[in-house]
Amino acid sequence: MHFSATDATSERSRAERRITQKQLGRAAGYSESYVSRVEAGEYAPTAKFAQGCDRAFGTGRLFADLLARIDEADHPSWFLPYVELERKASRILDYSTTSIMGMLQTEDYARSIYRARYPHERADVIKGKVDARLRRREVMERKSPPMLWVILHEACLRTVVGGRRVMAGQLAHLVKQADSPNIDLQVMPFAAGAAAAHLLPYTLLMFETSPTVVYSDGPQGGRLHEKTATVVDGLNNYDRLRANALPPDDSVVLITTLCEEYTS
Repeated sequence: MHFSATDATSERSRAERRITQKQLGRAAGYSESYVSRVEAGEYAPTAKFAQGCDRAFGTGRLFADLLARIDEADHPSWFLPYVELERKASRILDYSTTSIMGMLQTEDYARSIYRARYPHERADVIKGKVDARLRRREVMERKSPPMLWVILHEACLRTVVGGRRVMAGQLAHLVKQADSPNIDLQVMPFAAGAAAAHLLPYTLLMFETSPTVVYSDGPQGGRLHEKTATVVDGLNNYDRLRANALPPDDSVVLITTLCEEYTS
């Protein structure tokens, strides 16, 4: 789903109230250029921007709720509960086996993933799904973001998604993200063998005041697990994964080396 509904509503509300793009940007905490690109459909509006529009126009939660409905349209129904919990988590521990975790994907990489998964969908539908995935980054842009620990199997780095140029951009993005004080990144090398091969990808979401939950993917979609035994098993497995993965510094070196190979 494209953001035309949000874009058109913003532009129409501005015109009715005789508010310029510069004034709206100032009220919402964004630049005039950002407002212009959102209204042109070039940028996906963030939740912060939607809330800023509601404040500037005095529309209650009109824009925030509209963006939430767009999220519902662009995410599978079984994934929405995970997205809501991801936004509230204080720590996120992820193990990815064949593709880069969604929160760390570039736009080109995400587009390639969705185009392969939905080969017959219209371009605007694919764009909506990509924009929804990119909005998941917003949790890491808060003043107090969660601690994110990601273990990527080496297969994630060597599976060429979208071509060499796309992979080079994706790996360069990972190196940049690894420099963040809130992100720890490790690579699980092929040499680790069975230590990693026996596990499917999964994510642990941890909270300040709520129990930890496990999210796992399956052929028919993802599923959240709350049973204590399942969560404990997930935590124990994650400790073993960390022990068998390359240290963070060595992981960045490997990612950088592969990035250079993709650009050569």
